[in-house]
Amino acid sequence: MNVITFKKEPDNPQELKKLLHPFIKQWFFNKFKEFSLPQLYGVTEVHARQNILISAPTGATKTLTAFLSILNELVDSAEKGILENKIYAVYISPLKALNNDIALNLLTPLKEIEKIAGKELGIRVAVRTGDTTPKEKAAMLKHPPHIIVTTPESLAILLSSIKFYNYLKNVDWTIIDEIHALAENKRGVHLSLSLERLHHLSPGMCRIGLSATVNPLEEIAYFLVGKNRSCKIVDIRFLKNSDLQVLSPLPDLINSSYIQLSNETYKLIDKLIHEHKTTLIFTNTRSATERVVHHLKTKFPKKYTELLKDEPDAMRSLIGAHHSSLSKEHRFHVEQSLREGKLKAVVCSSSLELGIDIGSIDLVICLGSPKSVARFLQRSGRASHQLEGIIKAKIIVLDRDDLVECAVLLKHAKEKKIDTIYIPKNCLDVLAQHIYGMSLEQVWDEEELYKLITNSYCYTTLSKEDFNDLLSYLSGEYASLEDRYIYAKIWRDQGKIGKKGKLGRVIYMTNIGTIPDESYITVKIKDQSLGHIDEGFLEKLKRGDIFVLGGNTYQFLFSRGMVAQVITAPGKKPTIPSWFSEMLPLSFDLALEIQRLRKLSEERFKAHQSKEQILTFFNEFLYIDENAAEAIYSYFKEQHDYTFLPHLNKILIEHYTDEEEKRYIIFHTLFGRRVNDVLSRAVAFAISKTQHRDVELGISDNGFYISSEKMINPSHAFKLIKAKDLRKIMEIAIDKSEVLKRRFRHCATRAMMILRTYKGQTKRVGRQQVSSMLLLNAVKKISENFCILKEARREVLEDLMDVKNAEIVLKGIEDKKITLQEIWTNIPSPFAFNLILQGYSDILKIEERQEFLQRMHTMVLAKISLKKK
Repeated sequence: MNVITFKKEPDNPQELKKLLHPFIKQWFFNKFKEFSLPQLYGVTEVHARQNILISAPTGATKTLTAFLSILNELVDSAEKGILENKIYAVYISPLKALNNDIALNLLTPLKEIEKIAGKELGIRVAVRTGDTTPKEKAAMLKHPPHIIVTTPESLAILLSSIKFYNYLKNVDWTIIDEIHALAENKRGVHLSLSLERLHHLSPGMCRIGLSATVNPLEEIAYFLVGKNRSCKIVDIRFLKNSDLQVLSPLPDLINSSYIQLSNETYKLIDKLIHEHKTTLIFTNTRSATERVVHHLKTKFPKKYTELLKDEPDAMRSLIGAHHSSLSKEHRFHVEQSLREGKLKAVVCSSSLELGIDIGSIDLVICLGSPKSVARFLQRSGRASHQLEGIIKAKIIVLDRDDLVECAVLLKHAKEKKIDTIYIPKNCLDVLAQHIYGMSLEQVWDEEELYKLITNSYCYTTLSKEDFNDLLSYLSGEYASLEDRYIYAKIWRDQGKIGKKGKLGRVIYMTNIGTIPDESYITVKIKDQSLGHIDEGFLEKLKRGDIFVLGGNTYQFLFSRGMVAQVITAPGKKPTIPSWFSEMLPLSFDLALEIQRLRKLSEERFKAHQSKEQILTFFNEFLYIDENAAEAIYSYFKEQHDYTFLPHLNKILIEHYTDEEEKRYIIFHTLFGRRVNDVLSRAVAFAISKTQHRDVELGISDNGFYISSEKMINPSHAFKLIKAKDLRKIMEIAIDKSEVLKRRFRHCATRAMMILRTYKGQTKRVGRQQVSSMLLLNAVKKISENFCILKEARREVLEDLMDVKNAEIVLKGIEDKKITLQEIWTNIPSPFAFNLILQGYSDILKIEERQEFLQRMHTMVLAKISLKKK
């Protein structure tokens, strides 16, 4: 049974000093005046080899806390002449760049300690990632590093390496940095099994988790240590003081023109940048990152370039862009320039969220909502990397929905209420890959193998049925798969398994990992090529969807391999905006809190409280200024006067017919995009089965709409869907969808049904997709519940969408805790504006979108005025 406890009190500094070797003690106090709080809590636990999770903000010395005891022991062993030729510590992080930082930050102290000692101590540190050269790998085999710095993927390779395997026996410590960033995806699931394999080799290994702001810490601790192990938690997430604000560029976000809004936004950003030495600006999409850099350079050309001293005719930019689509060389140059203080500002998407050393940042700006409290705290933590500094961050809101969302987000950030992290469970594709790898190590008893796997937190509830189905696939029991060139990877006999085939190890080592290959999809009308979209965007499309490419509208028909076939759709409004696949989803927890604010506001409007009373409530309940309170009041009052405020216990279903007589049924379900993806598809499926109508869908964090040129009854369809049937309905609804086809390819590749690399040849993504579509048909003939197909469905419904919380919503409706209320109108309510605009966003120019909102706003105000008369 797990024993998870919180360490309540720090250790005595004098006792901690006694643990330190004289060289380490002298080095430490040459650098620092005193121990930091994380060190007072954590160093003795690491020294005692006690599993520990340390949660503290960026720059709070978490990494040094983890390494201080380890360096202390290595120095002590080196001095006594008992330093062994083995790996003492494994350090794992999600980023190669972070690994290089850590290696540098270890080598520098070691040199300084050797200077104090007056001799070389012979402590070796090495980095092992995909970028490690053959020469460096050979040197590690000859003289293993005492501390190895690696990534989850490279650790899995090392565990299956014949020559390196023995060096991983009797590892003393494993450190997992940025554990929160790994736990929420399949890289973390993969790592959790690697840790169990490493623990099998090193039963006395101590696990150290380093995490930024995350919740609940107990679940991360379980993820870190697995089943039936103890762990201490050090919770100093809110160690630093913070200065967090929501800012609006204008007091009125609806009645201002686009030009006013744009100019004032960039003036505000420029003002903030020049009030601080270095500023990091986060956007929510890669395209927005490029746009912000371009506009700042264009609007203020003299402020963001300077002449080089050595070359009078050459100019140097003082602002840079950083996102995942830019080259590694460009990103490294921007990071280096930041460290050296050569840039005033860097604009990025999510690429600089994690703790890469980028020097001193004075201010973080988030343009638009970060969509979760945890993400905002992670981003804001990049400001003031020093322990004693104040975290300074501003969120600049861009519309009224953004203002409400960010006001609630800020309240929870200040009150230390963080969204719940989601950790994937029982991922069968990742498990298949690991069983294949484990078969290369030794012959396993199936029961022993099952016990080791279920020690991982991600597999504690793995059923014996799923385990056996995987072994059946891996051992080649489905002969029909050989027609698709899928052969047995292991042998299985009398309750034991082992490796099969001479090429097994090479195939495994060259196909390891969980991150799928991605590529662009070519859009065609028959044989005519029109352009490209990314795979994430294609996943969102279903037959009949309208989207914009190169300024023209097209209707999606189907895809084959890496080609999407379309027909022209002139004059039709897009159902999927071009930026949709890049957008971050609103967290379910934050969505519920926004709905709670709506409910509290609705109660005050119904009680006929005065404007002054409600403004006082906003000012006391939220951490906002008078302008923001006034804007939220106006927005909510308009919605209340027009109809009512949908909230936790009441869903508004709004029937709206536009000027072209097209019917929209808008469901005000503010549960976040992942839940709304489930609800909208389920309703559309119910309509198609009971009313024999195909419909258009549009979804956002605040709700979804269903549109049809024929009469439909979506509220009836909504009521037909029961929580207990939802998963089955969704499995049928996504069966022929693009998203399932693509995700099956990802899962089949992880499970090594499709090999990315074979005998030195790399299979292009297009060929992988064609193979996966043929394979999908083949496994369906074996069983509709074939293990890897089952995993693809689970990934779509649980990781990409959020079927579990959608079930909670439907249960609330069934139990009458949530009521449905319908209205019919020819003008959408204020809360529906942005959802309706989504359908126009790619065919209206940016300035026309603001005019569209203003026109609808004027019409609503006129209708409210008429209603009052």
